[in-house]
Amino acid sequence: MFIDLMQHFRHLERILRRRGRTREEAHDLIQESFLRVQVYLNEGGEIREPEAFLVRTALNLSRDMQEREHRDLYASKPVEELLVLDTSPTPDEVAQAEDRLKRLDSALNRAGPRAREIFIMHRINGLSYIEISNQLGITRSAIEKHMAHAMTVLAQELLKS
Repeated sequence: MFIDLMQHFRHLERILRRRGRTREEAHDLIQESFLRVQVYLNEGGEIREPEAFLVRTALNLSRDMQEREHRDLYASKPVEELLVLDTSPTPDEVAQAEDRLKRLDSALNRAGPRAREIFIMHRINGLSYIEISNQLGITRSAIEKHMAHAMTVLAQELLKS
């Protein structure tokens, strides 16, 4: 009888260790499994496959232990209630953005009316160079030059800050 218990003990230990338990955790789980099986039998339970029953008990206890160890990873509330983020900008961020827009608008004005118009048509309205060329009646090369000039003026303005 003692030899059978030791064989079961070693077998369970190997199974639990392969599933990531330390030696001490495996021993604790095995002892708890043997106790639970004994209580089950004392209460009148019947076991047809003792080894399978013991293995399943140990694995269930191991899973329960893992859930307890990682309980802080789970929440009982819906995600909508957990994430209450105020994504609106702060007054300082709004003021900084408005200031930056004013500076960029001023820089675009300095680039000239045609460069400003082409920049807005392309970057703001999403028109392609060909579409702008058709609307304004100028070459693609001229559009590229105006865009390059506008981008240079804007980059210089951004570098000042």
